[in-house]
Amino acid sequence: MEPFTILSIIASLLILYTCWAFITAKTAKNLPPGPPKLPIIGNIHLLDKIAPHRNLRNLARKYGPIMHLQLGQVSTIVISTPRLAHEIMKTQDLNFADRPTTTTSQIFFYKASNIAWARYGNYWRQIKKICTLELLSVKKTRSFFYIREEELTHVFKYLDSCARTPIIMRDPIQEMVNNVVSRATLGDICKDRQFILDSTYAMLKSFNSFNLFNYYPRLNFLNVVTGKKGEWMKIHKEVDVILERILEEHRSRARGSQDHEDLVDVLLRVQATGDLDMPITDDNIKAIILEMLTAGTSSSSMTIEWAITEMMRNPKVMKKAQAEVRAVVKGKRVTEADIQNLNYTKLVIKETLRLHGVPILVPRENQEDCVVGGYDIPAKTRILVNAWACATDPDSWEHPDSFIPERFENSLTGYLGADFEFIPFGGGRRICPGMNFGMGTVEYVVANLLLHYDWKLPGGVKPDDIDMREITGISTLPIHPLKIVPVPLSRSN
Repeated sequence: MEPFTILSIIASLLILYTCWAFITAKTAKNLPPGPPKLPIIGNIHLLDKIAPHRNLRNLARKYGPIMHLQLGQVSTIVISTPRLAHEIMKTQDLNFADRPTTTTSQIFFYKASNIAWARYGNYWRQIKKICTLELLSVKKTRSFFYIREEELTHVFKYLDSCARTPIIMRDPIQEMVNNVVSRATLGDICKDRQFILDSTYAMLKSFNSFNLFNYYPRLNFLNVVTGKKGEWMKIHKEVDVILERILEEHRSRARGSQDHEDLVDVLLRVQATGDLDMPITDDNIKAIILEMLTAGTSSSSMTIEWAITEMMRNPKVMKKAQAEVRAVVKGKRVTEADIQNLNYTKLVIKETLRLHGVPILVPRENQEDCVVGGYDIPAKTRILVNAWACATDPDSWEHPDSFIPERFENSLTGYLGADFEFIPFGGGRRICPGMNFGMGTVEYVVANLLLHYDWKLPGGVKPDDIDMREITGISTLPIHPLKIVPVPLSRSN
């Protein structure tokens, strides 16, 4: 069949199904305000692929902190202030604890049985408990300190080999974080690690790429017609074969000690005990493994890159953070105890998370009709919380768009989900369980980079010349990777 004919059929079906959806859709009497909607596509044309969080904040400043968008057939509410985020994730958290169903989460994460995308209910509560108590506890996170130390040694060797020459910082940091997460998850010996990492990267690209049919659930079959679903299923099947092999290897090997128990070992141990209200299957375990690999890599490396970028743009902040680290740390490496005493460095990281954390939280969905901010929200409405808009809310922050770590001095505001002007890990029941693991890696890497190196910009480049524009792809990163010159401390003036 000619391509033009296929496109014509798809367009005709799109029009017919969308018109039918608009006619039959359940509407509320008092929906929140929003921008004018075009026929068929609604507000899809307003979505910004480069920096959607910024575009949504601009729209919210015009139409209000609770805003309605019609994205094709998907009725969507955007939340943009701490007060309303508190309403969603605290006051009415139970009603908004569900996740919408997506084709990609169903395929890649074994019918959405991972933590982030699982529907709210008994299964999710059990998995969250396992993660909190066994998988990602503070104690378990600290047990992986040796992995961070070993992988950082490789980074130091690379930086020393490139001493006094410009490098792109993104490359070694992403590789290190990938290795830390994959070793902690799969173990030190996994011959398929690189294949799994490459596959998870492809999965993340699929999640973040624009797919028109995501906004037309009744036309989901067109993912089959266009070949999209076939591509996703191929990736999934290839990954599944490798994950099956990894589970078999972990089950068959004898472990004389549990000191270096990886996350797969933990899940298999929990599964084998049988002391669960709902037994977890191998598919459940594979879904959680993939989540560890996807969620744990991009967000941590993103935060490290932004922290270094902001300090290069603000030399006084860099100098102050370096002075603190070098005064506190007495050995050759930063220890866990040292990190607890790096007060200003922690402020730098918190301010980085405020401006450059995950900008839009994983979508929520309300189970029942309700009222938020005086507006009717019909059941099964998709909810987007713009965490970046909350973190730059002028009513909550002085000079909200400026990088000022000192704003957190003598402040009790933290990222544990209780302060809704600062929610880089979300809040309420669906707060990110990997917070301790991610922050352990970020704090350790940033502190060691400050301890062992002076950092300079290439010749002729000034701090104000650094391009702070961002692009949202796998994660939200500087649109142009930072070029930076490492100067090992022992050879610096």
